[in-house]
Amino acid sequence: MKKFFEDIKKDIKFKSAGPGKKLTEASSSKGDVVHSTSGSKHNRNAPSEGSQRAGAAALARIEQHPRPKVHTSQDAIRNQVKRELETAALADKEKFNPEEESKVVEKDLSCLSVSGVYFTCPLTGATLTKSEREVHLKEAILMRFEEDAVEASVMMVHTFNKDREKVKAAVDIVSKYIENICKNPTEEKYRKIKLSNKVYQEKVRCVDGCREFLEAVGFTSILLPVERQEEEEEFLVLLEHGPDALELMKERRDRLQRGEPVRAQLDRQPQAFRPSPHGQRFELPHDFYNLTAEELKKEQQQRSDLVEKNAMMRTKAMREKEEQRERRKYNYTLLRIRLPDGSLLQGTFYAWDRLPLLFSFVRDSLVDGWQPFELLAPGGQKLTESEEVALAECNLVPAALLTFSWDAAVQADVTAAGGQSSAVLKPELLETIRTLS
Repeated sequence: MKKFFEDIKKDIKFKSAGPGKKLTEASSSKGDVVHSTSGSKHNRNAPSEGSQRAGAAALARIEQHPRPKVHTSQDAIRNQVKRELETAALADKEKFNPEEESKVVEKDLSCLSVSGVYFTCPLTGATLTKSEREVHLKEAILMRFEEDAVEASVMMVHTFNKDREKVKAAVDIVSKYIENICKNPTEEKYRKIKLSNKVYQEKVRCVDGCREFLEAVGFTSILLPVERQEEEEEFLVLLEHGPDALELMKERRDRLQRGEPVRAQLDRQPQAFRPSPHGQRFELPHDFYNLTAEELKKEQQQRSDLVEKNAMMRTKAMREKEEQRERRKYNYTLLRIRLPDGSLLQGTFYAWDRLPLLFSFVRDSLVDGWQPFELLAPGGQKLTESEEVALAECNLVPAALLTFSWDAAVQADVTAAGGQSSAVLKPELLETIRTLS
């Protein structure tokens, strides 16, 4: 290709030299052509229109020809990021392919142990999927402004913003505004907040809900003249307040400082099943996993490899580290408890819920919830209610079948007194009892 362009350049040079002549002609016969000598400079006529067109075309082809690129460390980083983004985009495309999705849904509806992970909105009581909960919570908080603007703005500050450090910084500054007013109720300067102020811009404005809170406690937006400025600027101004109003502001400041994020509560979906030999068979939806679609496909292979790994000599630290890494794959866990009459109780939990929550769930489902009981994990491990240990740390993820038994001593006394209930689970659970397929 390089030789090709050199030939083009030569051709352009040849054509631009003017008309040719015979070798027998005298050198002075063409006055407009001056031949160069070793020590002289030469002048040349301007290229013809055709030569210019040919040269332009050649240069255009040269520019279009890809040139070799010198790779730097930044180039390598950009290329790596590009590859990762392309891989992620491809994975998302595969994951959300409508045709594939419809096939998965079709299959899952017939064999899943639970249809999905659901949540309950603490403000409206609505049942939500994972994808619906965040939008629904925000809408529910915004709707509360009509009832209680202070409460809604506090919820907004602590729920809409994910960066807890920024939230704390903003709450501290807003609290300081109120404290200054309460300490100096007659000082006009403390009742005005200039919105172009650097502190307000950098610390308060960027946190959703702060301005709404200030307006809810009595601040009003007003344009005021600024010294040595032609244009007015926006201020939040608090009008005169009496002692009672200042006490109310302190109480509202305390509410802001004590505020917590509003979170959708996990719906445990308690479900009773008739006695079944399939209690250990679990088919879980993708919601239970903290894995990509590709990683889910590899899960079965990894489980097979685990058997081989267990046969190898590994230190305790190595085993614990590997188990911890495995547990991080799961967001939720589905637990079943086999009761003395053979029936099963099922519930959904966070993988990092503690054992007391599990015991409380079981107790709330029993007719005789006052009676002490024991739970055994797979392998016969006894679970202790008083221990603040996560379900994942007890290897109860992503699903497990537990065994329930009454405390032997108490059960003997109850039986002797003839006070044992005929049913173990509460009537509302037995009304919806199902058969495991």
